[in-house]
Amino acid sequence: MSTATNENSTGAQVITGDELPTHEVALTDVAAGKVRSLLEQEGRTDLRLRVAVQPGGCSGLIYQLYFDERLLDGDAVRDYDGVEVVVDKMSVPYLSGASIDFEDTISKQGFTIDNPNAGGSCACGDSFH
Repeated sequence: MSTATNENSTGAQVITGDELPTHEVALTDVAAGKVRSLLEQEGRTDLRLRVAVQPGGCSGLIYQLYFDERLLDGDAVRDYDGVEVVVDKMSVPYLSGASIDFEDTISKQGFTIDNPNAGGSCACGDSFH
């Protein structure tokens, strides 16, 4: 693998190079379209969708989805027709086989994650174990 690390203005390591590890998180076409639309609204083509698992919530772990311009050491990346999805190395095992979708109905709007690794979730659905 041919990669190099540099520091950005915030001091975080940024990975550059052509070969990065990949992950097994799927992004549906609907979700990719929504991400693309949000990035166009922001006028930012340099951002990626970062998906992470963090300690928290009433069931022990919570999902985080946010836009990020960085690639960090150990990140796994997958491209979905121009939308890059990044998962940090600690979250990869928790998200293997997960699928991210976007719902826009009268009763619900937002991104959803279907994760076969989740043993259960809280009543509100915001955290899992």
